[in-house]
Amino acid sequence: MSRPPLPLAPEERLIFALDVPGRAQALEWVDRLGEAVRFYKIGMELLASGEYFQVLDALAARGKRVFVDLKFFDIPATVAGVIRGLGRWKIDYCTIHGWHPAMMRAAAEANAGDMRLLAVTVLTSMDGADLRAMGIEREPEQVVVERALAAQAAGIDGVIASGREAAPIRRATGPGFSIVCPGIRPGGPAGDDQKRSMGVAEAFAAGADAIVVGRPIRNAPDPRAAAAAIQAEILAALGVSNQ
Repeated sequence: MSRPPLPLAPEERLIFALDVPGRAQALEWVDRLGEAVRFYKIGMELLASGEYFQVLDALAARGKRVFVDLKFFDIPATVAGVIRGLGRWKIDYCTIHGWHPAMMRAAAEANAGDMRLLAVTVLTSMDGADLRAMGIEREPEQVVVERALAAQAAGIDGVIASGREAAPIRRATGPGFSIVCPGIRPGGPAGDDQKRSMGVAEAFAAGADAIVVGRPIRNAPDPRAAAAAIQAEILAALGVSNQ
């Protein structure tokens, strides 16, 4: 059975993608953003540094929430072993690929702690043409909903998916299934490699529980101010006063 959604304060619904090459740069960003960001996603670029778990521990020591985004995909026994091992750390979200029901069931059964598992449906850098090139003759929304339902049936706690598919996922899965949306572009499409992006308010209106934002904060002239502006958008979208 899936766990209930991760309890999130409004300020924890913004997740910053900490896509940096090492520990020093990661902690510089945490200092730079201060209280404007309380939740961090750490992924594959940081893993290559050899300092991944040092950063994870440092985030936890500073009271930050942690999203391990390594998109595990292997035989069921291997993924189950990874999930059991990650239970030694304070992790809030962790991604696995949503392509293999038996693997997802094994991961869910191995997850004995409070970590929530999110199934990757279709990467936000992909569109219908990319799926067709892979031999999948369906539109992204159809594939995403299909994989979300398979993840839910396997006991996975939620999905990571484009905000464009959040509403159909919510209709299909009902309440209590977590939806985390990357590829969020506060100012609209940015001409980068995110093909299925969406704005902040639209993502929450569609049913997102949290959003992942990287470059719009990282590339801003004042990153902390950019994060604070997104937080204000989230509060407005949730109907929460910032007084």
